Amino acid sequence: MTSDTSWVDSMPAVYDRALGPALFAPFAAYLAEAVVGLTPRRVLELAAGTGVATGELVAALPGTEVVATDLNPAMVAFGAAKVPGATWRVADALHLDEPAGSYDLVVCQFGVMFFPDKPAAFAEAARVLRPGGRLLVAVWDVVEASPFPAALMAGIAAARPVDPPTFVARVPHGYPDPEQIEADLRAGGLEPVSVERVVLQGTSPSAATLADGFCRGTPLRFALQERGDLDELTAAIAAEMTARLGEGPVEGDLAALVVAARRP
Repeated sequence: MTSDTSWVDSMPAVYDRALGPALFAPFAAYLAEAVVGLTPRRVLELAAGTGVATGELVAALPGTEVVATDLNPAMVAFGAAKVPGATWRVADALHLDEPAGSYDLVVCQFGVMFFPDKPAAFAEAARVLRPGGRLLVAVWDVVEASPFPAALMAGIAAARPVDPPTFVARVPHGYPDPEQIEADLRAGGLEPVSVERVVLQGTSPSAATLADGFCRGTPLRFALQERGDLDELTAAIAAEMTARLGEGPVEGDLAALVVAARRP
């Protein structure tokens, strides 16, 4: 793991509380609805995080075995307590300890962007899928397409105009090119089926809640700590986000690419 892919200590809890409902829950429900018609018997989730999508998959697919994996032991511990209906394992998406052809469906909600070698990760997904099995992933569109991360980037620029952290645009929002995604899928031995741009609505109790989630619950935290006092920087970012998004509860578009592929 690197500083771009690490969740430690209290980070999973902050991530789940502050960002889970606002950013990830809408797409978790969307993906779960999309897979019901596939009637998979075994599902493998990659980069499952705190289990936001995992819970939706378990609820939508009664009788289906759902195996949820994540690179971070802290995430797996949190997710296992939150969604005990799935089997949880610490696993590297590039080196899965799973038998070949053992899954009908592989799902990854907003995790592919973190994989250092995306074709290799897709190749591993292809290996563990049965012939004809499906891969379904969601990746964020560019930062500017969604008001919440756009406001965050403005807050970072205001709080740290010199040498601002680039994590958010570089990693979570750094893989928005459909042509590149399709090329990587093919390089991994998968056949692209569709790349659909999906825009859903996100809501949060406040812009400050979002700021807290991003600054303390994601790897942005490490970059901020390298540049100053985390509390002070978080407060400054929250103030700018509030100025842009408004006081009280906030809502905004969440733009992502939902990608489907199959193993030949």
